Parts: sequence; structure tokens; C-alpha cells
Amino acid sequence: MKDRDDDRFGLQEGDEDFGALLAEYEQAGSPAPRREGPQPGDAVRGRVVSIGKETVLVDLGLKAEGILPLAEVQDADGRVLVEVGREIEAKVAQVDGRRGTVFLRCRLGRGVVGADELAEAYAAGLPVQGTVTGVNKGGVEVQVSGVRGFCPISQFDLRRTEDASPFIGQKLTFRITKLERGPRGRIAHLVLSRRSVLEEEARRLREEARARLQEGDVVRGKVTQLRDYGAFVDVGGVEGMLHVSEIGFARVARAGDVLSVGQEVEVQILRIERSDDPQRGDRISLSLKALARDPWDEVPQRFGPGTRATGKVVRVESFGAFLELEPGIEGLLHVGELAQGKPIRHAREAAKVGQTFPVVVREVDPERRRIALELADVEEEDGRAYVASLAGRPLDDGPRDTLGDLLRARKGGS
Repeated sequence: MKDRDDDRFGLQEGDEDFGALLAEYEQAGSPAPRREGPQPGDAVRGRVVSIGKETVLVDLGLKAEGILPLAEVQDADGRVLVEVGREIEAKVAQVDGRRGTVFLRCRLGRGVVGADELAEAYAAGLPVQGTVTGVNKGGVEVQVSGVRGFCPISQFDLRRTEDASPFIGQKLTFRITKLERGPRGRIAHLVLSRRSVLEEEARRLREEARARLQEGDVVRGKVTQLRDYGAFVDVGGVEGMLHVSEIGFARVARAGDVLSVGQEVEVQILRIERSDDPQRGDRISLSLKALARDPWDEVPQRFGPGTRATGKVVRVESFGAFLELEPGIEGLLHVGELAQGKPIRHAREAAKVGQTFPVVVREVDPERRRIALELADVEEEDGRAYVASLAGRPLDDGPRDTLGDLLRARKGGS
């Protein structure tokens, strides 16, 4: 089978003058070597492995390590802004071909000190540090190495920031999106974006989390948003959905009734639906309920047939009312029980959400998680309570003494 070089030099099957062909190939020039490793101008990310007196050594995950001038990661007071183990973003300034050494620029600290340096950071897309000095209607004012800049409020965070005043005085990382020079080379306009830096970091965290998280994992997360139907939880760089039905065994109407933004929770990953669409992202379903004790494990022992209880109506259907006996345990009081011999078309004519009823467990089906209830005899219940009060003991389901038994016992003991 002929290859592309055969066609290029007119090689036909049966040609045997290989030396002549090789000479012709060398005269034509060999193909350009394949581009390998980082090249000047490339954006790279690495982890700080050591900090010396003048340089910082950065592990780029390659055969060679990157060298970064210490001044690039120092603030105006000479404080080092990074520590060993931290991941940083930098640009490749130069590559030593013989040794494979990669020289880096970062401009995280006081390295950006003038208009030329800011212009260089802008051209290379390097992040810079600035201090928030004020807030106006459209965004925030930022001082970057003595130069006044502006960050639109839409570019200040990943989500809309209603009030940026708490950030005044804070030193944050931005990327320059627009730089215009004025007279004498001074910078007249400097527009910044913090959102682009945060988005890049979020993408990195998502990729790490995507490779790390698996269905069935138990992870810690923080509630970031609340909706009536559930809560969004950050589980290390990606958000998962905790539906109200997975918050617990007890019925929850709104996620905000039991959770709050910023609350830390331990959840289990139920499902991960992978997506190649970067805008959509992976869909992760979470559960608190999967890690909680199932109250139905004790239902056969605690709510056997004949057990008396008080239930609160949590849901009403045409065929009956569902009563909560305990959090996570519900029973059905059939519409026929509610009707008490009266003609009704819907259970809501006799029961309302929040109303309580004294009931007796008629039947339990643990496999189907169903409890059939019937109304307790109120007169009998009142009589038992009166008898119990005479005996000086609480009402229970033990052996029932008659009123005559109690009176005879009191007379004999006096």
C-alpha cells in the first residue's frame, strides 16, 4: 500500500533506487517536527512544589518543571501570595530547548506595576490582582497597581450580585478585558472581569469532580440555591439536585422548610447523567434520605393491628385521607370511615389538611408500605382515659381494668 510520501515523490511500485529517492526526500526537506510540550504564550496550570529566595518551582505535570520569578507572586509589601501545594495559572514566557526548562510569568502580585506591564498582562490574558475601592450603579471600582479600573456588575461573579458593597477593601483576582491608553501612554480605560476567572476555576473543578464522583458515593456538600421542588448542592465544584422527595422520609412541602442556603449536608449520589454539552453539564441526583434510618423498619413492632394513635391529615384524595402517625409513617383513613354513614362524594368533605383524628391500626403491609386505619371509638377512648385517671396511671394498651375493679381496689386499700 502506497503512503502519502510515495505519491509526493512519484514512487511507483517496483522502483528499487531507494538511495536516489532518499536523497530527493532530504533535499525537499523533512516535515516540520510535531509540536510537543508547552510553547511561549501558552496558558498552563500547575502546582507549586517549592518556594525559594528568588524563584518558585511549579509542577506542570510534564517531564520538566516551570520556573516562576518570586516577584510575580508577591504583593507590594513583599508577602508571598502562594503556598506549596496551591494550583496557579501562568503563561509560558520562554522554553529552554536543551534542558526542557519552562520559564513562566504569572503577574499574581506586584509584578504588574505599570502601564506596560498591565498591557502585557492584557495581551497574554494573565490574571491580575486588584482591590475593590467602591461600588456604583453599574459595577465596582477596582485599583490595579495604582490604576483605576471598572468591573461591570454582570462580570463580578458567576451569579448576579445585588449588593457588592461587602467586597469593598477586599483584594480579588480579575482578568483585563479592555485596555485603552491615553496621553503619554497612560491607561485611560481599564475594564475588568472577575467572572471569567471564576468560570475558568469552575471548569477546572467540574472536570476534577467529573472524574472523581461516582454513583453511590457519599459526599459532603453545601446548599447553594433553594427552590420549592428541591435544593441545589455544590459537591466539590459541581452542583447536584436534592429533590424534596429525597430530603427525608417525612413529607416535605418545600425545601426551604428544612434547609437553608450555605448549610452543609452529607448526601449520597443516586444518579449521574453524563453530558458532552458544556452548557448543560452533567445532571447529578442527590439524596439525604438514602443515608437516614428508615422508620418503616420498626413499623411492624410499633404499629401492629389494634394499635391506637393520633394522626394528622397530610393529604386528601377522593378515596380517603392520608394521616401522618410519625414522621415518615403514614396511614390511609378510607372515605367510608370518614363518612360515618353519611353520603359524601370526596374525603375533603370530612377531613382537611392539618386536622387530627384518633385512629386504630386495622392492617399493616410492610412490603407495600401501607397502613389501613379506622376511626377510634371516641366514647370508648374517653372512658379508658377516665378509668386510667382513677388508677393514677397513663392511658396505654395494657390489660384493661373495669371501673368496678378499680373501685374495689381503692376500697380494699383504704
